Amino acid sequence: MLEQLLIFTRGGLILWTCKELGNALKGSPIDTLIRSCLLEERSGAASYNYDAPGAASYTLKWTFHNELGLVFVAVYQRILHLLYVDELLEMVKREFSEIYDPKRVEYFDFDETFRQLRKEAEARTEELRKVKPMGNDGRKQQVVKKGSGGFDGGNKKNKSDAKEADGDDGKGRKLENGHSNGNHNVVGEGNRGMGLANGKENARSNNGAFDVSKLQKLKSKGVKKTTDTSVVVNKDSKADPKKKITKKNRVWDDSPKVAKLDFTDPVEENGNENIQVVAADQGESMMDKEEIISSDSEEDEEDEEVGKDSKPDAKKKGWFSSMFQSIAGKANLEKADLEPALKALKDRLMTKNVAEEIAEKLCESVAARLEGKKLASFTRISSTVQAAMEEALVRILTPRRSIDILRDVHAAREQRKPYVVVFVGVNGVGKSTNLAKVAYWLLQHKVSVMMAACDTFRSGAVEQLRTHARRLQIPIFEKGYEKDPAVVAKEAIQEATRNGSDVVLVDTAGRMQDNEPLMRALSKLIYLNNPDLVLFVGEALVGNDAVDQLSKFNQKLADLSTSPNPRLIDGILLTKFDTIDDKVGAALSMVYISGSPVMFVGCGQSYTDLKKLNVKAIIKTLLK
Repeated sequence: MLEQLLIFTRGGLILWTCKELGNALKGSPIDTLIRSCLLEERSGAASYNYDAPGAASYTLKWTFHNELGLVFVAVYQRILHLLYVDELLEMVKREFSEIYDPKRVEYFDFDETFRQLRKEAEARTEELRKVKPMGNDGRKQQVVKKGSGGFDGGNKKNKSDAKEADGDDGKGRKLENGHSNGNHNVVGEGNRGMGLANGKENARSNNGAFDVSKLQKLKSKGVKKTTDTSVVVNKDSKADPKKKITKKNRVWDDSPKVAKLDFTDPVEENGNENIQVVAADQGESMMDKEEIISSDSEEDEEDEEVGKDSKPDAKKKGWFSSMFQSIAGKANLEKADLEPALKALKDRLMTKNVAEEIAEKLCESVAARLEGKKLASFTRISSTVQAAMEEALVRILTPRRSIDILRDVHAAREQRKPYVVVFVGVNGVGKSTNLAKVAYWLLQHKVSVMMAACDTFRSGAVEQLRTHARRLQIPIFEKGYEKDPAVVAKEAIQEATRNGSDVVLVDTAGRMQDNEPLMRALSKLIYLNNPDLVLFVGEALVGNDAVDQLSKFNQKLADLSTSPNPRLIDGILLTKFDTIDDKVGAALSMVYISGSPVMFVGCGQSYTDLKKLNVKAIIKTLLK
């Protein structure tokens, strides 16, 4: 049963709701749809599933009238699978657009129209169910039988299909004309052909997922290759001991003595490291500097590219037709009109290192936003699509909550408790280094910082953090290796509370998103200590893997947490941003998949090389 149907403007003004339905929705599915799909540029999806706090779960479907700026949303229980909802939404959109007046706010007269439209849609769906119930069931049964016999071998499968086909066709022939010889072979061969074709399709789909015979062949090949390589390695290893001759440096008579290139810290006789503390003041952090963008050159490049793109269109359409269309404007944009420009835009985003899945969803969302809209005079479709994409990117990359950490730190200081930040991420992305950069930035703002060495897994991690703490002249809490990171973090927070430290920066071990034991330990650390901020540290170099990393990190933190309301990733720190040139798509991929803002950007190897994300610069680079 349909739970609710709602019509509202893009500005949020509700124009009409169905009073007949009037069912009290559990939770807030409409608000969640607007927040999670429409504002996040996921409106190109077909539907949205909402799990209410109780047992109820809803499916929401929607459509737009882009020219009038209207949104039509239908809500029904997910278990029902209503087939007439899409058709009903289109009918409601068509009828309501005829009576819509921007000056009107109430549409009570639409109730009777909706009642008739709903009856028509339900009646049409019932007719379709009565017409083709058996044909669909028969096809499904054939597919199931063929799929279940996929591993028994091709000959058995074809024989069984042939028998089924002969039996079904025999019944059909006796009912029609009673002849059992003449048409029998012809129809049987046709069905065998169809069966074989379906069998090939099913085999392809099964092979795409898992094929035992291919796997066994690959294993046997792998065994042969490994045995061959092992023989080669053994030969080389036997020959190695005979050729262990170290090469000595050539010494010239006139050349001075070369100094030893050893920059490691000197160690005293008792084993203590004798280190001169380096001054922490390396200048002002880039976080506090305003980035100035020279947009003139970029705009010129964009104009040149637009000119290049418009030349083929001019040749195809002709000079007069293109000029007339640009003056008069197009009546309504259709999907076919938008496809060439969207395809070019998708390719451009993917060349900038945006994940393919996200580039496709963005283009679908832009198409849904522009379809049916009237093209203004003296404007091209490509420029209209680009402007819509730019608006979408601004909405995605602009943070929807405050990311002012200094303000949160001062608020925590008033409550006499430390502000806790946990750095998480995969291996080798630069968590410890960027933790030190954040510590340096906080020190410049007169905030007392303490580090917590909770990477008790990787050898050298504690020493690395200890070196940063010594150079920055800040305290570090450490318990060595093979300890429970959650307990170490808890003791560090207690120590910071006693010492009056304002911020605790917790360093954690790098872990791959599929490593369940380490992800379980991370979930325990977050649940036990309840940090104020969970920062995901990711490389700006990744493309499609950014989606996999962030989505699985969030999924694992949610699944492995013992809390009913698990903590997920709150913000993103992008590292190695100075190495990617114009391939800035990882920032868009990470923000889109997680909904969390980019709070810091690492752009170098010194403590000052930390800055904020410049949204305008990123968007110009993506669309350049």
